[in-house]
Order: sequence, then C-alpha cells, then structure tokens
Amino acid sequence: MTKKHSPATQERTYGAPSSVSRRALMGCLVLAVMLAAAGLLASLTRSESPASAKPSPSAKSTPQAASPETTDGKHEAVASPPRTSDPIEFAKAATKVLWTYDIRSFSRAEHVAGLKRWMTSEKKYADWESVSDQVPTPVLWSRMHDNGQHASAKVGEGHFPQAFKTALAQDPGAIAEAYVYAVTVTGKQSIDWKGSGAGAESRSTTLAVQCRPDQACALVGVLPSVAP
Repeated sequence: MTKKHSPATQERTYGAPSSVSRRALMGCLVLAVMLAAAGLLASLTRSESPASAKPSPSAKSTPQAASPETTDGKHEAVASPPRTSDPIEFAKAATKVLWTYDIRSFSRAEHVAGLKRWMTSEKKYADWESVSDQVPTPVLWSRMHDNGQHASAKVGEGHFPQAFKTALAQDPGAIAEAYVYAVTVTGKQSIDWKGSGAGAESRSTTLAVQCRPDQACALVGVLPSVAP
C-alpha cells in the first residue's frame, strides 16, 4: 500500500533556494561556532555537564525559560521567545516553534512575523534566511491551508555538540566576541490534515543561539546540518 504524504512531507525544504552569498555566510558562522571563533562562555570548559555550561543569569533575564505555548494567555501564530540566559533552554523553545504551525488559523505573514521576534537584533550575526527557509513557500502554504494542515512538536533533549565543546576547550578566550552557541535539539513533530494524519516523526536540528551576559538569548540561525 502506498503511504499517503501531506503536502509538507512532500516538500520538506520549504524555502526558495538561498543565495550563494547567504549560504556562504551561514557556513562561515557555523565554522566560527564550531571553532569557538565566536564569543562563548569560558565556563563551558570547566565541566562536561550541561548544567555547568549555563551562563549566569543577569538582572535583565530570568533563569527559567517561559513556556512557548502561550503569551499572556493569548493564542498566537508563534509563541513569544522566553526570557532566559540558558542557551540550551532557549534552543529547545526555538526548535518547538520552528516545528509548530497552524495553517488553519494563521496566515503565512503572521507566522513569519512571529518567528522574527526570536531573532537577534545584531545584523552582523543574524541569518534570517536560514530561519525563513523553514517556512513553507507562499504557494505551498496555500496548498496546506486547503488541506487544513497543522503541526505540533514535542522537544526531547538539547546539548552542545561535542565539536563545539572541544573547540571551546581549545580556545576559551573566544568568549569576548559574539556569545554564539551551537545547540543540537532532538524531538518529534506530528503533522495532521483533513481526513488523515502523519503521526509523529523524529527530528533533530542544530541552532546557533546568541546569549550575551546582559541580555536574554536570541536566535542567530539554523545550521545547514545537524552536529552530533
């Protein structure tokens, strides 16, 4: 029996082909993160435990990540980012919103606007294109709307990739520049549409997250490949 696929599973890569220059910039960012060329917290080198890798909370950010489900009790196209200084907790929340959408209730423009709130305001580091590539194209969004498609996500664990930790241990002084972390997150995405459902699909992603000591974390971009 031929398995039926939703429009989203038929076209997993949602965005239009990225420009060579933007992909090259993202590649440089990934390399910088993995080599600890971007600023990173030196405390990560003191222990392999993720708990000890968390930056100290500042007066402007809370130590706990807010729930990505709701904001002030209102249903939104994309939940507001949590105010946390923990890159792993932030990356898990960001992954959940990247894997969650409700095309029945919100327009593509509303969804995109919601995702932009998660981005770092530092244009030098922000790779919005790598994030917008996760969103269905306008044509596909319309097709998915006709099918009443929506997706939910359950996030499992998040961790700093081993290459990231190794590079940081070799150059702990790289803390001073951008405070960009690589975080790999795993979980499951469930997709449903009219008359059927795709069930839960295991997924994983690696995000670049910026967490400066005096600011809440923000999303830098989605790395083009998953770092173990």
